[in-house]
Amino acid sequence: MKKWIRSDVVVLVLLALLSVAVHTATNGQYGFHRDELQTLDDARHLDWGFVVYPPITPAIGRLELTLFGTSLVGFRFFAAVAVSLVMVIAGLIAKELGGGRREQVLAAAATCVAPVALAQGAVFQYVSFDYLWGALATYFVVKLCKSGDARWWAAIGLTLGLGMETRYTAGFWTLGIVGGVLLSDARKYLRSKWLWIGVAISVLLFLPNVIWQLRHDLISLDFLKHLHERDVRQGRNKGFLLGQILLCVNLATVPLVAAGLWFLSAKEQGKKYALVAWACIATFLLFWAAKARFYYTAPIYPVLLAAGSVAFGNWRNAAKAGAAKWANGLLWTAIVLNGAVMAFFVMPIAPFGGAGWRITSKLHDQFREQIGWPDLADHVARIYNSLSEEERARTGILTGNYGEGGALNLYGPSRGLPFAMSGTNSFWYRGYDKREPQTVIVVGLEKEEVDANFKSCVVAGKNTNPYGVENEESRDHPDIYLCRGLKSSWPEFWKKFQRYG
Repeated sequence: MKKWIRSDVVVLVLLALLSVAVHTATNGQYGFHRDELQTLDDARHLDWGFVVYPPITPAIGRLELTLFGTSLVGFRFFAAVAVSLVMVIAGLIAKELGGGRREQVLAAAATCVAPVALAQGAVFQYVSFDYLWGALATYFVVKLCKSGDARWWAAIGLTLGLGMETRYTAGFWTLGIVGGVLLSDARKYLRSKWLWIGVAISVLLFLPNVIWQLRHDLISLDFLKHLHERDVRQGRNKGFLLGQILLCVNLATVPLVAAGLWFLSAKEQGKKYALVAWACIATFLLFWAAKARFYYTAPIYPVLLAAGSVAFGNWRNAAKAGAAKWANGLLWTAIVLNGAVMAFFVMPIAPFGGAGWRITSKLHDQFREQIGWPDLADHVARIYNSLSEEERARTGILTGNYGEGGALNLYGPSRGLPFAMSGTNSFWYRGYDKREPQTVIVVGLEKEEVDANFKSCVVAGKNTNPYGVENEESRDHPDIYLCRGLKSSWPEFWKKFQRYG
């Protein structure tokens, strides 16, 4: 028992628990993010697929709803656990590569302070679990390379299958591993039954979603095409390389990434891990060539940071005591300070409305998209309750994006509101209000669109919040309309109302 308590794994688990505790303490600071509201609504309508993502993330969301209700901290709990587990995995990879406890702790800490990791533990999104599966698959690849035991392909196939059932871009990491196999001595495994068993496991796990896609006209491919075209048009893919340095890792840990790649591809101790190096390089190049967003590459970095930590440990052990002590102190100081600064910018730490809030909300919109959702429900409820009882019985709610739809379905029932319709993503499949309402409260649409579809519309309210925080909803389409008389039938209107976001 004492030996187990003193083991390296326990140290890594304690660090992960500390990470979970920090996220739990801060994750209730603001409110649900717009993306979380979509996932929360999808979690109430489980299926084998959704327009935006495969089924695992909504299924985890459903579990959280069952365990914690609609608690904000509870809904984000498993995301915090997922990114914290990646710290443990990074430490275990360092151990497999020959690192001692110091190298394992360094790998875990370097992984923890990556801004992408800090942010992914602060909001419930599929990226958190994609990050976990990618890191776990890499760990199994390292185990394969170290042991030469082909049975590890079954574990690799399992995690890749889970990754594909979590996020479609996990396919890039799968292709990266294929590239690593073809570009290294791992080609020998093409003759192993275990590689093909791993392939079969991965395919079987992904098969339910494939069937769902076929039954829904491959809707997610259309969605991803639309999303990518929008990202390129709006320049969201720009800064890909800079994002790797500043956000996927951390300025303080960039040298570890470089050392890790060198260790895996050139150092004598790391030559056996060429498959890992080539898989990381191939995945990175695939995302770069595809003009993807910078953070899509996040799962490749825990293994590079782990390898870099081992390389640094080897250098430190061989260097003069004074130089080693100086370099070690400098590295840890940089990691802690840079990590603290990045945490302030990407985690919900700053008190709402203070100077820190104003600084962070100007740099990105992640926090602004967590403000004002209950206020939106209040505005809609005021309009709804201003109608006569007879008219309320035939009044529906129509929203322009999934955040508005999700918010009104979360906060609306307690205010006596009917369910909110939306044509965005999987909301569209849930259909329109079967009462075929004659009066509709419309949120998030432009005047031209409501006038084109309804016989009469008036501005009945504004989507504002008492804090004066502007986000996409309150800034771009603040008017809330009260409309009457749909010009076409509801089935005809609904066919044209499908949209992506």
